[in-house]
Parts: sequence; structure tokens; C-alpha cells
Amino acid sequence: MNGGDEVIAAPAGPPQPLEWKFSQVFGERTAGEEVQEVDIISAIEFDKSGDHLATGDRGGRVVLFERTDTKDHGSSRRDLERMDYPITRHPEFRYKTEFQSHEPEFDYLKSLEIEEKINKIRWCQTANGALFLLSTNDKTIKFWKVQEKKVKKISEMNVDPTKVVGNGSLASSSNSTSSPKQYLANGGYPDRSCPSNDFPIPAGGIPSLHLPVVTSHETSLVARCRRVYAHAHDYHINSISNNSDGETFISADDLRINLWNLEISNQSFNIVDVKPANMEDLTEVITSAEFHPTHCNTLAYSSSKGSIRLIDLRQSALCDSHAKLFEEQEAPGSKSFFTEIIASISDIKFGKDGRYILSRDYMTLKLWDINMDSGPVATFQVHEYLRPKLCDLYENDSIFDKFECCLSGDGLRVATGSYSNLFRVFGCAPGSTEATTLEASKNPMRRHVQTPSRPSRSLSSITRVVRRGAENTGVDANGNSFDFTTKLLHLAWHPTENSIACAAANSLYMYYA
Repeated sequence: MNGGDEVIAAPAGPPQPLEWKFSQVFGERTAGEEVQEVDIISAIEFDKSGDHLATGDRGGRVVLFERTDTKDHGSSRRDLERMDYPITRHPEFRYKTEFQSHEPEFDYLKSLEIEEKINKIRWCQTANGALFLLSTNDKTIKFWKVQEKKVKKISEMNVDPTKVVGNGSLASSSNSTSSPKQYLANGGYPDRSCPSNDFPIPAGGIPSLHLPVVTSHETSLVARCRRVYAHAHDYHINSISNNSDGETFISADDLRINLWNLEISNQSFNIVDVKPANMEDLTEVITSAEFHPTHCNTLAYSSSKGSIRLIDLRQSALCDSHAKLFEEQEAPGSKSFFTEIIASISDIKFGKDGRYILSRDYMTLKLWDINMDSGPVATFQVHEYLRPKLCDLYENDSIFDKFECCLSGDGLRVATGSYSNLFRVFGCAPGSTEATTLEASKNPMRRHVQTPSRPSRSLSSITRVVRRGAENTGVDANGNSFDFTTKLLHLAWHPTENSIACAAANSLYMYYA
């Protein structure tokens, strides 16, 4: 207090660690149930409002969910909080619709099967109450429109429905007798007592005659493919990303990034090409690419060598030269056979304001400031306890697993997945020591760790004990096992709230804090 009327605020410390709670699960497996390969979720994405969630699976299907807990009040959760409206329910979603986005194909020129698996989904701007999204498999991108259509029905017929037979001819009492009348093809019958074309119409008309009226009460969701962007990639597409201009998007494969206009499906511009003249000289490939959230001329892409390049579309038509390069120099003497493999970045995401980029390599999450290219501003160890097991991970190909990452809408936390269906949430605010481990189950906090002083020991003790065959599990120094077959690759953070959706095989789990 100063003079009795001024309060000197204490410096605000880092936010408190969140306590995560289970919200919902879709497609939960029963004990011992066999998971079908086509049902395994391969992509998750919230739209910008956070009111819709899309998932794609290996069977080429896209499933949409819509939020229900804010619809009753007609306002967003944040608006209700501003009005001090009591919010007692956590974020809830319900199944909305699903559609078959991609089918398996065969490339006859290359004798190559193209699987239907959905690699990425990206939401586009909504218009006139319709939802728009992009989905891609290895070769083909599709632009979908999902809209409610009214189901039209004919009502107010002029005849009594209890006396209608066939296609509208009138029934008489003899219809119920043992000898039914012989009807003609057009629904009439050859009985001269029936009204015919010669039937005289009274001057005042027939008072009981009404024209049918078309009414629409029910609505059904219809998904329609508006455009197909095909034949532009020789290698497998690993990323698609919308531009903030609402008109263009990029698609990236191992060696090239193409720029598309949403309205033009037969033409794209190649803006990045890292293919060398001689393929034997190839040393790195593109692993992920994303547009800046607000600057329509800026995008970033990552490589298998652990570097991130920021490019400016205003510099030249072909952006082979980067505006900025972000990479971390390896410590001298630390190089091993696995160094380059685990340095490969599997996913990058811009923060909401575009200031920071989050990257995920095999062992770590790194947070980069785009104004500081000397190195990451923070590094988070995801599963350091696996380092002694890299040889086993290489032998069973797990070392090539591509884990995704995500940032919270406020930029204070980051998250990514691991093995044994675990995922990790880290606080990235200055001074934060938050490091939470959660399990994709109905009891997520049973694997909860904070501020591990020695990550390799602390993390190993929280791994869930799961044994599904000795060849797929490893045992750490503490005797706990970790299961390489149950991996949590895909997850997404709600754009405005502390809510996470993650995929464990064919199940979609949702949590809130």
C-alpha cells in the first residue's frame, strides 16, 4: 500500500500447472477388441472457432464433430465468461457427419498403389452456413463443402390418404373384396364408372381438389467434393496449409512445395524445389510446411536434417533461397549413428500470433523465436528414457514414427505424443516448470509428473506398464515397460480453450483443464 489508495502488484509468476480431466471418448475399444487398420485415426484438426473438429482415418473417411455445450446459450464460452454467466459444463462435442473422402487408387504408369489414408485435414473459411475443408492422401487433395440441405416432402394432397392406392388412384369398397380390380399401368382401371377424361367438371370446380404443397421440415447434412487438386506431386504429400488470405494454400511433398488457388484445380505454382540434378546428391527432404497465421507472404518448412527455413514469397517466384534458417548446432563429440535420424523434424506449427514456431523431432520439442535464429528458446525432452533403446527402435522402425505437436491458443503451453498412448504437456512461459504426462484413457492424470529434475529417471517411472509381446516392449532401468505399438501420433489443441483432442488407434479422446 502506498498512501492507502495504491496497490503495488507483485510480479506475476508463471501460470500454475493445469489439472487435466477426461471429457469424452469416441470409438472406445472394448477389452480385447481387435482394431481394424482402416479405423485408425491419421489426422485431427480443430477449426478456427473451435466449434468443429475433424478427424481422418486410414480408410479414407473424414468424420466431423460439432460442439454442443455453447449452443444452448447462443454465445461462445469466452463471451459467457465475460458476462459472468455460470458455466458448469466442460467442452462437449457430438458426432455431426462423416463422408468418404478418398478411395484407394492405382497409378498404372508407376505400377504403384495409392492408399486412401488421410494424411492431413485443414479447415477453410465458412460461408453461408456451410463448412469447407481440405483433405489429402498421398497424392490427391480434395476441397469439400458440408452443408445442411432441407428434405422436401409433398403435403396437403387433395385425396384422403386412407383411400389412396397405387400411384394415386382412388380406392373403392370393392378393393377389400376377394376379387381386386385390374389396374392399368398409369394407375387407373378400366371401369367406366370411374371418372374419366369425359367426366364433366362443374362450373364452380371441384371444392375438394387441392394442389400438392411442398414443405421441408427435416434437414440432412450433405458433403460435396467441390474440387480435386491432383497430379501435382511425384512424392507423397506430407503437409497442406491454408493461407491467411483465404484464397490460396500450399501442399508439400518430400522435394517440392506447390502453391494453389482454391478456385483453380488444374494449375499450381512450384515455389520450393530441393530436388538436386543428380538424385545421388540428395541429402535432405522436406518433412512439414506451414503458412504464417497472419502474414500471407511468409511460410516455414522443416527438413530431415533438423532445420527450419522461413521463406518470403515476395522475394522471388521460386523460393530456393530462404529468408531465415533455424537450426541447432550439435554438441561436439555427440554424433552417433542415430544423430541424423532423430534430428529429423516430423512436424512444425506456428503459434497463434506467428512469433514462435514449435517443432517436434524424435526425442524433443523445440520452441523457436522467428526473430532469433541462433537456436531454440526452449527445448523439452519428450521421452529421454528411450535414448538407450535407439538401437531397438531402429530395428523395429519405430525411430521413423512421425509425432505431431501443438500449441495452446494463448501460447503458454505446448503438447506432443509419445509411446504407450502417453502425451506430454509443457509450460513454455518464462519461469514455468510445468511438465505433465498424461495417458489417453478415462483417467489421464494417473501418469502425472511435474518439474523432473532428471528427466531420464523421472520420465521412466511414469510410463504405463503395458505388455503385449516382448518383441514390442522395452524395459527401462526402473523395470517399467514401454509399448512401441501403442503410440499417440496425432493431437490438436483447441484454439481458444485448454482442451486437447488426441487419437489412440481408432479412439478419439478429449480432455479439458
